[in-house]
Amino acid sequence: MRTFYELNPTIDIDAPLGSCVQGVADVVSKLASATSAAKSTIVLECYPGVIADELLRALHEAIPQALVVRSEEVFLHPDKLREKFAQTLGEDPVFAYMRPWTIDAYFDEAKLREAQARVDNHLGPVVIIGPGASRVAAKSDLLVYLSTTRWVLQARQRAHQVGNLGFKNATDSPGLLYKNAFFLDWRAGDALRHEIFAAMDWFVDLDDPSTPRMVSGDVLRKAMKDIVRRPFRVVPFFDPGPWGGQWMREKFGLPAGPKNYAWGFDCVPEENSVLLNFGGQHLSVPAQIVVAEEPEGLLGPVVFNEFGAEFPIRFDFLDTVDGGNLSLQVHPLREYIREHFGMSYTQDESYYIFESKPGSHMFLGLRTGVDRDEFAHALQDANDGERPLEAEQWVNVIPTHRHDHFSIPAGTVHCSGRDNVVLEISATPYIFTFKLWDWGRLGLDGKPRPVHLRHGLANIQWNRDTQWVNDELLQPAQKISEGDGWREERTGLHSLEFLETRRHWFTKPVTHNTRNNLHVLNLVEGDSAIVESPTGAFDPMIVHYGETFIVPAAAGEYTLRPLQETDKPLATIQAYVRTDRERNDIQQSRVKER
Repeated sequence: MRTFYELNPTIDIDAPLGSCVQGVADVVSKLASATSAAKSTIVLECYPGVIADELLRALHEAIPQALVVRSEEVFLHPDKLREKFAQTLGEDPVFAYMRPWTIDAYFDEAKLREAQARVDNHLGPVVIIGPGASRVAAKSDLLVYLSTTRWVLQARQRAHQVGNLGFKNATDSPGLLYKNAFFLDWRAGDALRHEIFAAMDWFVDLDDPSTPRMVSGDVLRKAMKDIVRRPFRVVPFFDPGPWGGQWMREKFGLPAGPKNYAWGFDCVPEENSVLLNFGGQHLSVPAQIVVAEEPEGLLGPVVFNEFGAEFPIRFDFLDTVDGGNLSLQVHPLREYIREHFGMSYTQDESYYIFESKPGSHMFLGLRTGVDRDEFAHALQDANDGERPLEAEQWVNVIPTHRHDHFSIPAGTVHCSGRDNVVLEISATPYIFTFKLWDWGRLGLDGKPRPVHLRHGLANIQWNRDTQWVNDELLQPAQKISEGDGWREERTGLHSLEFLETRRHWFTKPVTHNTRNNLHVLNLVEGDSAIVESPTGAFDPMIVHYGETFIVPAAAGEYTLRPLQETDKPLATIQAYVRTDRERNDIQQSRVKER
């Protein structure tokens, strides 16, 4: 039976009528009319991967006398760029080293000076377009930002419609295009967007190149400030995988096309978008803009001080119902990810069992007595094709049931087994998974998926055996408090992790307060609930079963109650970054237990 899960949640924006302009003709008319001077410069700054050919053609037809300069023509040759970034990208098919490259690294200085001179000397209007266009003009009469969301960019990479910034490599494998974009293109693009955001005159959503949607910079900046004062959802996206299942397709009403759905990305703001509703006109905006432009209101001052303008909490679904096991895997320790990949924090995880079938299980921690050399040899033999790994000989098999919650601190061998729906509640660095064994299967492209045995073995914490798992990771939920019609439980996470998770069961209103700290929640039991402000500070928001929603730090106090009267409790799982006091209390309680 399908739930009421909303696949395209919108955020209503209070703005003047007609604030969102739609369609090539209307967008071009608005831009052309804004530059009436005989010599004017229009800068169309682009996020890497934007497709703007149709828009540019129409603009050139409207201003035929304009000199058009494409920023990528001013870049270094692709071979020079590959040489420049070789140490960053390395040879690994998945991972690279995170360095603070900016758009300036892409330009050929001689070409840039020549282009700037052409712009300065041209007597008529000038249109400069592309990533880094704002670097070509010393000043502009109109600064327009052309945007595309990450999920659309990934679809274009898979269709070989776009390559990496300056590389002219659209025929490369989608995996390599994604890796290069993750470590290079998107870093440079995000930094440049933040740099010009306050000065931007217009913002154009080009997810659909044939139907651009545009709002003024002032309207968008105000919308960002408004969003972080109320609960909201990002637009989820879903992806198939070699182990994917069928539960999300059935329950969430997903399209029939793919063979399965493995992942449901319901709150990964770096890759999700927000869909803004301007009186019926919708504008798709990368959720990362909310993070980058309003970090204190969204994250709170303490989280912002610790993590910077990064959203540190991730919620996503893993569906193996009628599918297969995830790869046996481990995540890097903090020191390792910093030294080898340039990341400031690591991928501590947890699995909240959202749904399970009889006999379902997960793999968690090493069995007591496992010899590291023997396990390493067994993994190597399995990956060499000599004999499949009998995982049960080496790794604990833990039965799973609905509402179980398992902490998985970095360094712990783990994976979900078949017939689970996992709500993964984790720290955000989401691509750093070291596969140890992928069950001898192929990826959806018909090729083996990359295994990182050397990295994995270097990060396995060999003391995390059966006893350690039982003592440290299988702790039952702990009741924290209760009141009229509600109960609050602590479900984790482990003291090694920085996230706190609380579950609230309720048949009546239950009050929460962000206390200036970011909250992320999911309705894990019950059809529908309503999120409200006791003071009317924001409009009520309805959430449905399985939907993840964000409550910004600036939202303050909020209540949750069933949408309809019920005797059957609803439940949410809530995650936030622990305060120093909570971290100290947890450490002290662990010492007492020992």
